[in-house]
Amino acid sequence: MTLLEVKGLVAGYGSGPDILRGIDLTLEAGQIQCIIGPNGAGKSTLLKVICGILKPRDGEVIFEGESITRLRPDQVLKKGICFVPQERSLFPHMTVGENLRMGGYALKNARETRKRIKEIYRQFPTLKQKRWQAANQLSGGQQQMLAMGRAMVLSPKIVLLDEPSLGLAPLIVEHIFEIVRQFKENGITVLMVEQNAHKGLEFADWGLVLDLGKNVFDGPADTILADPRIQELYLGTRRVQEGI
Repeated sequence: MTLLEVKGLVAGYGSGPDILRGIDLTLEAGQIQCIIGPNGAGKSTLLKVICGILKPRDGEVIFEGESITRLRPDQVLKKGICFVPQERSLFPHMTVGENLRMGGYALKNARETRKRIKEIYRQFPTLKQKRWQAANQLSGGQQQMLAMGRAMVLSPKIVLLDEPSLGLAPLIVEHIFEIVRQFKENGITVLMVEQNAHKGLEFADWGLVLDLGKNVFDGPADTILADPRIQELYLGTRRVQEGI
């Protein structure tokens, strides 16, 4: 079942040039889709438009058959789309537990929030161990885990992940992608931008390649990994860098 559609999306910042130049995207329910591409391709810009942070100049975003193109970020969140940005957007001086409770603020149900946080602690024992510690005292990997755990408290239909492995040590990266897999196991659809193209596609069902604000290629993730043209242009020895 198609959960999200992006049609002919054109977007940019202020009076600057178009960053997205007619992007199309289809996201199926239960899918992990990974967006790759070089620096400046418009990958992160696409996520910002979907979640309502940036308004498009043209095109449409459709969620469950309904246009959400002009909705505010809080309205998009209430629809069931949760955005985890690069900078993680944690409350730095609040504890791990407080950050998780803030994640459940939109639920308006304290009992349900406590139940979901208990489940997060079960899945991520590290967060339980650190629950009284301030978020700014956590390691980078622990902060990313907290940001993703906070998204899980909301039990959204779609999670948008912007560079979840950026700046993390290899062993931590493996753990972060296991969390991505847990999203899917919990029935949450995932759309992620990932600078580690190989790793992102290995964990994904579907891949989308962007370049200069346009679709270059999309298809099953394993097909993209095996395509010699894509390997040469985007999966070579040079790691794909973080996009706009």
